[in-house]
Amino acid sequence: MAVLEISDLIAAWDPVTGERLPVARTDVLARLRAAGDERAVRIVEQMPASDGILEPGAVDRLYVRVHTELQRLGEELHLARRFTELLVPVLAAVRAAGWGPPLRVVDIGCGVGFVVRALAASGILGTDVELLGVDQNPVLVAEAARLADDEGLPCRFVCGDAFALTETATVYLSSGLLHHLRADALPDFFGAQVDRGAAAFIHYDIASTRLAPLGAWVFHRARMREPLGRHDGVASARRAHDHRLLLAAAAQAQGMDTFVFRPVFHTNPFCAAMHPVVGIRPELAEGFRRALGRRARWLVGASGRGEKAGP
Repeated sequence: MAVLEISDLIAAWDPVTGERLPVARTDVLARLRAAGDERAVRIVEQMPASDGILEPGAVDRLYVRVHTELQRLGEELHLARRFTELLVPVLAAVRAAGWGPPLRVVDIGCGVGFVVRALAASGILGTDVELLGVDQNPVLVAEAARLADDEGLPCRFVCGDAFALTETATVYLSSGLLHHLRADALPDFFGAQVDRGAAAFIHYDIASTRLAPLGAWVFHRARMREPLGRHDGVASARRAHDHRLLLAAAAQAQGMDTFVFRPVFHTNPFCAAMHPVVGIRPELAEGFRRALGRRARWLVGASGRGEKAGP
């Protein structure tokens, strides 16, 4: 049966006009029952509804609460530092090759913008780097923009499709996005970034291990209060793609050398650890490896070994 996340089902917007669409609670419950997820059914049954339609205001407040808790998890998992570990050498290689300025880093599915805001607050990427967060949920984009404004941060957030923006990205990022995509949609996702002229991409997601769902249950039970967040955290671990599948999909994006950084067989299988798929233009790859230094040994290509990463 399909593994569903409640947060994917309880709100919808017209992709052309951006107009909010009504979501019938019975429709959501029917999909969850068809997936055999009675726990999710019980959670949705408790959500406020009017004339059978889930209350938009209640749903929006729930989204913000859950993503605020996710931000705390991101802080605990040191996500901003993890991205910095790879972004700094990527941008060093890009600058050395004569790209930009400006250099633009775009976070796809940014949520409330934790990664973008943390990078902006640190200033570690340099003043020639523009930071842009993109999400198709206007509620989360509005919250991200509000937080950035309150914090006085040099970054922007927009609602829409990251691949339909007029701005192009030097580097595309995401965290916790890949498992939301079907396996057969992954090659097009990676390919779109090549087609848009990106120099590189870094996509962090949950490492797929046999014990990851149990680890996610323990971790989210201890760290999250919202039942929806606890449910979706475990569902995310269950939906995570195997790193070999991700590498194979990324490799179909002709024009990028692709790797997994710190792959799953170097992690504790009990933990829903996160690791990234990394892609970089071949002409930039050697400069990236030099800038990465000894950490380049953690780059593992499609062969399953790190020989592409150098010594």
